[in-house]
Amino acid sequence: MIGKDFKSIFELLEMFPDEQSCIDYLEEKRWGGDVVSPFDDSSRVYKCKNNRYRCKNTRKYFNVRTNTLFDNTKVGLRKWFLAIYLVTSHKKGISSCQLAKDLRVTQKTAWFILQRIRTCFEIEEDIALDGVVEIDETFVGGKNKNRHWNKKVPKSQGRSFKDKTPVFGMLQRNGIVIAKVVPDTSVKSLLPHILKHIREGSTIYTDEWNYGNLSEKYNHDYIHHGARIYAQGEVYTNTIEGFWSIFKRGIMGIYHITSRKHLQKYVNEFVFRYNTRKISEKGRFDLLLQNTERRLKYKDLTTN
Repeated sequence: MIGKDFKSIFELLEMFPDEQSCIDYLEEKRWGGDVVSPFDDSSRVYKCKNNRYRCKNTRKYFNVRTNTLFDNTKVGLRKWFLAIYLVTSHKKGISSCQLAKDLRVTQKTAWFILQRIRTCFEIEEDIALDGVVEIDETFVGGKNKNRHWNKKVPKSQGRSFKDKTPVFGMLQRNGIVIAKVVPDTSVKSLLPHILKHIREGSTIYTDEWNYGNLSEKYNHDYIHHGARIYAQGEVYTNTIEGFWSIFKRGIMGIYHITSRKHLQKYVNEFVFRYNTRKISEKGRFDLLLQNTERRLKYKDLTTN
């Protein structure tokens, strides 16, 4: 069963007909046949009844859900697996209202499930880009002209931070993308991300925005969008702008509105799908299951 592929919801439900099949699959993906205690990874582990285990050193009981996004939830693993499949396979995501209908749970539960899953989308901080890298930023928050007359924000056109949140992106051509919510688009805010995530000596293409003196450590060239020039040979930022297009369509068409507090989680969701675009839906599903040791509590999610 472990090696069987699935390409549709029907095949997914066939592969996981009951809760036990989900537990067996999750144990294989998390431990690979060698159970490790979440309380002491050096401890010996004893198998008990009802899919439980006991840590010898701490004398605590645990199961495959312990200290993962599935921990302390009454929602069955079949529903969790279906939610993970829907989120990772739908190109623009799925709303909590729609997921609540699909899983037959409340909208509040569906939203919490989605936010827990999004926590597992976060990429490792030590990832570095090289070769040809395009960098750009976008703003999330909607256009002032589309707001109702009594909800318009004065002087918020263009690159305004009053009603919009900036997101900075770095995309390696034919590779992956890294995107971060930033407080503003100043050199002070953007340059540290560039130095951290792009290897020295790489080629960086940007628009005419000021990112600091990139030529000191990189081969830097830019395209002048203000003059309506969008490509000069290999110099363009069309690839990362294509990523922004997918991201914006998902936000406007599926989620409609996102708060500054939770925006990075939504960014991580689109980054994950983009970076796994060349692997199968099962491969994407398995990759997330291998990164589930991130428990998000509801009180931490809702506390300001």
